Amino acid sequence: MKKIIATFLLALPLGVAAQSDYGKVTVTGSIQSDVLIPEEDKKIGAEKYKEWGLTNTYADLNMMSKHLDLGGRVEFTRFPMPGYEPDFKGWGLANIYARMHCDGLEVTLGNFYEQFGSGFILRTYEERSLGVDNSLLGARVVTSPVKGVRLKALSGFQRRYWSYNDALISGADVELGIDEWISPLKNSNTYVTIGGSWVNKQESDEVILTDATHRLNLPKNVNAWDARVRVQKGAVNVLAEYAQKTQDPSFDNGYIYRRGYVAMLSASYSKRGMSALLQAKRSDNMSFRSQRSMNGISSFINHLPAFTMEHTYALAALYPYATQPLGEWAYQAELGYQFKRHTLLGGKYGTGVKVNFSHVHSIQKNTDGTGGPGTNGYHSAFWKWGDQTYYQDINVQLDKKLSKSFKLNLMYMNQRYNKSVIEGEGGMIHSNIFVAEGKYQFNKKVTLRSELQYLTTAGDQGDWAFGLMELSLQPHWMLTVSDMYNCGATKTHYYMGAVTFNHKSHRLQVGYARTRAGFNCSGGVCRYVPASRGVTVNYNYNF
Repeated sequence: MKKIIATFLLALPLGVAAQSDYGKVTVTGSIQSDVLIPEEDKKIGAEKYKEWGLTNTYADLNMMSKHLDLGGRVEFTRFPMPGYEPDFKGWGLANIYARMHCDGLEVTLGNFYEQFGSGFILRTYEERSLGVDNSLLGARVVTSPVKGVRLKALSGFQRRYWSYNDALISGADVELGIDEWISPLKNSNTYVTIGGSWVNKQESDEVILTDATHRLNLPKNVNAWDARVRVQKGAVNVLAEYAQKTQDPSFDNGYIYRRGYVAMLSASYSKRGMSALLQAKRSDNMSFRSQRSMNGISSFINHLPAFTMEHTYALAALYPYATQPLGEWAYQAELGYQFKRHTLLGGKYGTGVKVNFSHVHSIQKNTDGTGGPGTNGYHSAFWKWGDQTYYQDINVQLDKKLSKSFKLNLMYMNQRYNKSVIEGEGGMIHSNIFVAEGKYQFNKKVTLRSELQYLTTAGDQGDWAFGLMELSLQPHWMLTVSDMYNCGATKTHYYMGAVTFNHKSHRLQVGYARTRAGFNCSGGVCRYVPASRGVTVNYNYNF
């Protein structure tokens, strides 16, 4: 891998020079630096660090022309922010790529990100807040040989922090736009897309013992396939998708030889003033990594989205759900409606209402007493639930503009969170959450936003209260103060104050915060973040 990266570095100046043969060159990039100057706080469990400062810093550079793109990213995480896995620590050239494109053909060499369908068998992506960057280093070809056909083929090794896993990942994907070939469909505003994907993981053998004398016979190749169809007719959109994986004994599933499955059905409706969503998903043994013995949040080849609402309010996000790839039934329904202005419920300015329901349940597993390593693990009837609720969330949101200057958002949420399943212990936590957010615009330059939140529960640490005030002084300044207070077991304040300055493409925020330990989640993937206290500095620049 080092030789490959070195070759790209040597070729980069030649590529830049060659850009002049392809027309105008556009240079873009970004710098992101998050810094914590930590302080010890024994009351909340914030530890003392040897380093005076911790930082995750990234610098991206991309050069694009008519037929050739070049780019790379340098990362400095030698003294990383709290909560990242040990191998996350390091610094250097993280990603580099060259992409050639012309006449319906695109070829990428180096690091790249890709997703097939909904990501059930392949999704590589970057999420810096989680420490996830599972790009592939290799080659990818994307082509549209004829109208309505899009083909992808790729092969490479998956990044894991500052190294690459040994397994070779290869795959192909095809999408057919049926409406491009059948004029009556297109003329009637009906769009039909059929897709299919295949992914192969070729991984060398390793010694995994079931006992002192027996060793597992591990498969060298694991194959996965995905089939999907999407139909869109006006405001209605329906997606059905099914994926399957061959035997893939791993640390995640206890080294059993059961196949993996995931099925999803999603339907949505959207037009001005009204939206609706209904979706269901069943997954079973679909943990798919580029290193079978790996643990943690790294090295996943695929992604199983959580059918739960991603909340932005602090207390609504206090107990976030993490997808359980070994098996779950997940359902989500949402209805949004905008009452028109000058009606009984709409009032002078209109009223928006949104209702969301999410429920995640275990699947039935029957081991018949033979569920250990080296076996098929268990039997599972497709339609049968298990005996545990993993997560449930019912929330109602109301958006109401009361005057030209004042807007009010209200939310009520009823939540069930199985902490034993998601975090390992803690039982079922049943909570009720109330949120009120107000925004008052004094003039075009001055806006005041405030939040009041309360979470009540008889479980875990008991009740929580949260308050926030944010003053925006356009175009440059923002002042923010907040406090999260545990009214139950700990009687602890988690406060924050910050000043933000924006100028053109620059954004700088300096603050002081006391942060509770908890989970940071995105799309059903979660990272545990330990408690911390200290000065924070965040800088972003885009060009």
